[in-house]
Amino acid sequence: MRIISGKYKGRRLTAPKKLPVRPTTDMAKEALFNILNNHFNFSELKILEIFAGTGNISYEFASRGSAPITCVDADYGCVAYIKKTAAEFDFDITAIKSDAFLFLERCKSSFDIIFADPPYGLTQQQFENISTLVFENNLLDEEGMLIIEHSKETKLEKMPNFSYAKNYGGTTFSFFEFETKDEETE
Repeated sequence: MRIISGKYKGRRLTAPKKLPVRPTTDMAKEALFNILNNHFNFSELKILEIFAGTGNISYEFASRGSAPITCVDADYGCVAYIKKTAAEFDFDITAIKSDAFLFLERCKSSFDIIFADPPYGLTQQQFENISTLVFENNLLDEEGMLIIEHSKETKLEKMPNFSYAKNYGGTTFSFFEFETKDEETE
């Protein structure tokens, strides 16, 4: 995996092979950040990455100036790797070992962007529960965005606050945002 843009553009990162991860491909990550670049000034963003794995997406945000960043993963090895990499690059990233669903239930902070890259093998209900917990617990700022990465087989279009989805190879990004007043009156 590599950092696509920002201060550390082109830097390669090699995670230990024993980690239980499926990092977002460079092609999909580049496409995602091209979309986000049209919506946000990265230097002003507070980020939450759940099911963080290697922290791949968080490093991209950090390289572009986003801070603070919180990474949540249930695997001790993943959390240790994120902490080590964040220290190495001097990124403002806090890594927390926790079940992502429990974290979303208990979290009292809000974020500009929440990125979730759960295992593709979760059930449809578990994928839907991510969005439900984020919006019910007010974890997203009013102008914020929730992005859930999933396989093409998972369908999230009927969920409240769903905005749109983009496919890149076998990867789909579903975007969720608060409805604006203009959309509600149409």
